[in-house]
Amino acid sequence: MPELPEVETIARGLAPGLTGRTVADARFLCPTVLADCPCGDVFRDGVRGRRIRAVRRRAKLLLLDLDPAPGRTDAAHLAVHLKMTGRLWIGEAASEPLRHTRFQLFLDNGQALFFQDQRRFGNCRLLADLASWPFYAALGPEPLETDPKILAARLGKKTARIKALLLDQTVVAGVGNIYADETLFLAGIRPDARACDLSPARRKKLFAVLQQVLTRAIAAGGSTIRDYRTPEGLEGGFQNDFAVYGRGGEPCPTCGTPLAVAKVAGRTSTYCPRCQG
Repeated sequence: MPELPEVETIARGLAPGLTGRTVADARFLCPTVLADCPCGDVFRDGVRGRRIRAVRRRAKLLLLDLDPAPGRTDAAHLAVHLKMTGRLWIGEAASEPLRHTRFQLFLDNGQALFFQDQRRFGNCRLLADLASWPFYAALGPEPLETDPKILAARLGKKTARIKALLLDQTVVAGVGNIYADETLFLAGIRPDARACDLSPARRKKLFAVLQQVLTRAIAAGGSTIRDYRTPEGLEGGFQNDFAVYGRGGEPCPTCGTPLAVAKVAGRTSTYCPRCQG
């Protein structure tokens, strides 16, 4: 699933081609792509004539902020969740949709935003108020916009495993398996360590390292493991810098100890039993 760096890369890549454009129409090639909407016609009526004011990311969501349509006063937001295999790009509206295209948002300049999703887990929803969506309202703070000391304090005296808390979107938003593993390795913390057993200094270091990892990943265009591509169709490059993720059994890049693999919070975790002991 695309995580914070991948969705941030997508938002930055789409922004120049979408910001300021007006939505002419929408087309749905798969009904399940619509979330919390009775039918495609209702969605189409809700987006037509609206100007795209901004393209941005929140957690792992791609957001289009929409101005009111002519004669209306209600702004709106289009939220796209890419899930596991979702991809977004801008192309000519008259182009034949590629296989697995689920949704098209037609623009006033003859182009369209295409949403492709092989496994059909992704979705989009139209919201008058983002805060009215319980999932959105429960999201934790953005890790790149919040002081590490504040993020560390959110752990409180929790007894949960630190990896589980990093993946919990209500604790900190946008982090998934890749960047949790990479961060924990560089911070020298086992994924199964209990948060309450970490000193305040180690907690603060953890989130400072997380910020560094996410910043580097965004600069590299994200990580491509299988399906992820930028809006330009390019692979990300951060997978070439993985220290531990997906490298179970290989030597630790720091000490040479074989990297261990374990299940934490239901997810595969790779770590160095020596460096993260």
